[in-house]
Amino acid sequence: MPQETDKKEKTMAIIAYMTIVGLIIAFITNREKRVPLTSYHIRQSAGLAVTGLILSVVNIIPILGWIIAILGSFLLLYMWIAGLMNAMNAKQKPIPLLGEKYAKWFKGL
Repeated sequence: MPQETDKKEKTMAIIAYMTIVGLIIAFITNREKRVPLTSYHIRQSAGLAVTGLILSVVNIIPILGWIIAILGSFLLLYMWIAGLMNAMNAKQKPIPLLGEKYAKWFKGL
């Protein structure tokens, strides 16, 4: 039975990284029974979503904004892959660069 529970927790942590819809599904599913692994990856994924939103706003600025948005998008992709790999390995390891900040900023999730 514990392996099945661990598998469910790991699956929900992975789903948290699957677009904003996956983040919402993981958040709603994790609301009643707060599973530490899933909660951690929900916070990390929420941080990535907010970072992506900020990059979208920066993209409005001509030339410099475009450059920042393109470079930021590659960095965001790198962080997303790192977070997804951590979830697949059931690790509560912060994603590179901003992971520790995301854990602090979104500790209420």
